[in-house]
Formats: sequence, structure tokens, C-alpha cells
Amino acid sequence: MRPYVILNPNAGSATDYNGVRKQLESLNPLAVCTTGKAGHAAVFARRAVRQKCHYVIAAGGDGTLNEVINGIARHASDTRVGLLPLGTGNDFARSLKLPTTIEENIAILRAAQTRSIDLVRVRSDRIRYFVNVSAGGFSGLVDEKLTPKMKRTWGPLAYVRSAAAALPELHAYRTTVQLADGEKLRLNLYNMIVANGTFVAGGLPVAPEADPGDGLLDVILIPKRSTAEMVVLAAQIILGNHLGSQSVIFRRTQRLTVNSRPGMWFNVDGELVGNEPATFEVLPRALQFVAPPA
Repeated sequence: MRPYVILNPNAGSATDYNGVRKQLESLNPLAVCTTGKAGHAAVFARRAVRQKCHYVIAAGGDGTLNEVINGIARHASDTRVGLLPLGTGNDFARSLKLPTTIEENIAILRAAQTRSIDLVRVRSDRIRYFVNVSAGGFSGLVDEKLTPKMKRTWGPLAYVRSAAAALPELHAYRTTVQLADGEKLRLNLYNMIVANGTFVAGGLPVAPEADPGDGLLDVILIPKRSTAEMVVLAAQIILGNHLGSQSVIFRRTQRLTVNSRPGMWFNVDGELVGNEPATFEVLPRALQFVAPPA
């Protein structure tokens, strides 16, 4: 099966464009399309679908992968997706335990063996799909501050830098969360996470128990807390042991709806959408992803 490759030359670790392209050419692809601006990867992915190509590779970071996922989402059952992680964070690659070297990933892409993973659909001001993590509230503000220039300049520390820039705007959201089993939570939230994968921000284990193939969303809610409690919680999140904290509410569900005042901005695998109300729904094992066995 010959792949259709979508390459982002501006991805965080894609410093040797010619070398990366040469290695991708060894896969005997139908095409290697180079993105030039935001949205190009989705356009190319839709083109691959129209050309009846059933294997699309995203060579870039989490943003490139998200665009490719949205380009093929309506044809996910007929299309396998591969990833050459070249970004700053590569968070979904971490969730799938993909190797860190280009050579090892090329070998996986050549073998083209797949595992079924969940696809998540979010309906807000528009429909968007994702495979890793969506975050609202403070996380949405952080992503809004995270510019491409900041990523290039600061690398993995860009997320810390953008969080510092967003701190003056920290405020609580009066939020209602409706879960699939009928449970309804009403609370003042600083932040919320809807996770299919484990990591964000270049390896932060925000959803340490998430399994991208279990048919469930891991939902982490962070209510309004004192500054001292938030500092402790931040340390717990870095260590990945925050789910047992009294400062968070943790649920698993197949579907949830979020309403808040003021309207909460969400990012979806690093791409801003919203602002809500938003409905998240998992499509169990809807995507065939090229990766080693779980």
C-alpha cells in the first residue's frame, strides 16, 4: 500500500528538510505534499481521500496530525493514518509509545501494521475531530498565547512561557457538565481536560490513565481553588499523580456536554475551537493508526 505523505517543513524538530524528505521517499509514496500554512494538511488529506488513497502519513507535530485527522475523519473506516513525529511536543506519539528516531518510525510506517484507536468528535461552533486531548478554560487561554514564534524560540518551554502570559487572565467559569450516564455537575471551574491520550505540553501526563483504544474519554475537572492549592496541584500534575487529589474531579464517559459562563474556549490537539457550548463524543476504535501493538 503506497502512502500519501503530508510533510510540515516548519515542525519543531524538522531541521533537516531534505534528509527527512529523502527518508520519506524511501516509502515509495504516491505523493509527498509540503504544507505552506495552517490548514494545508487538512486540504491535502481530503485530496488523498478523493484520490482513493487509503494510507495517509502526517510528518509533523500534533497540529499537523490533527489537521490530517480532520481531513480524513469522515472516511476513517477506509483510511489508515501514520505519523512521523517531527513536532515540539509529539504528545500523541508518546501516548502510542512511538520511537524517537526517524529511522525507527520509518520502519514502522513501512510495515504499516495498525491498531484501532478511538476518534473523538467535538461539536461547538463547528465540528472538529481529535485523537489526543482537548482542554478548556485556562488551557484554552494558554494555547491562545502560544504563537508559532514562541514555539520556535522557546521549544518545549514555550508552554510554560505561554502559561505565564495567560496567568493575569485566570478566572473561574460557571460550568455545567452533563455526562452520558445522566450525572450533571455544576461548579466553578478554572480548567477542564477531555482526554483520549495521556500527554500534553511536550510530555506532561495530564491524563495518566487514558487509553486511546478503550472507548472512553477521561475527564479531568479543576474547580476554583486557592493559590496555594493550585501550586500543589501543578506539582502533582507534573508527576502524574493528580487524579487522587481532592483538588480535581475525575470521570470517565462516552459523551459529555459542557455549558459555561463566560463561554469557555477549547483547544483540540493544540488547535483552538469554540467557544462552547461543546459536546464531546467518542467514536470507539474508529481509526486505524499505524503503530506498534498496544
